[in-house]
Amino acid sequence: MTDPTGSAARKALYLEDLSVGARFRSAEHALDARQIIDFARQFDPQPFHTDPAAAEHTFFKGLAASGWHTAAITMRLLVDSGIPLADGIIGSGGELHWPLPTRPDDVLHVESEVLEIIPSRSRPERGMVVFRCETRNRKGEVLQRFTPKLVVMRRPPAGAAPPG
Repeated sequence: MTDPTGSAARKALYLEDLSVGARFRSAEHALDARQIIDFARQFDPQPFHTDPAAAEHTFFKGLAASGWHTAAITMRLLVDSGIPLADGIIGSGGELHWPLPTRPDDVLHVESEVLEIIPSRSRPERGMVVFRCETRNRKGEVLQRFTPKLVVMRRPPAGAAPPG
């Protein structure tokens, strides 16, 4: 996990700290069949997510994590170690693609890049930042591509009371 300068130290970032092309890499999450099945039983109970034997005879030709499970792991990695935004990761929309299935024993990490920074004209205390977030396995394969548009706050003026 690195900040845009490549240092191991992480600090909370505001809109003015970001630049197009800045990159971030999260820590890793090891996924196993039990996690896949447990998540799917609760949120996406389809045989290719819940039954390894039945999954062999499906489109996926084996157990595959729900895309929503991959998305949830991605979010956790982004929050814990991926994009250190000062006021949190606040989404306002985006596109989500799953080019390859996530499998048992995949070890996931997220690589993110700032694509666009759009200061708000009507809300000077914030702006929008478009990121490309790719969830990859250890082989470097992209399992999920997420292009969120995030609300990012500007640094509060010195001496200003924090919001809330």
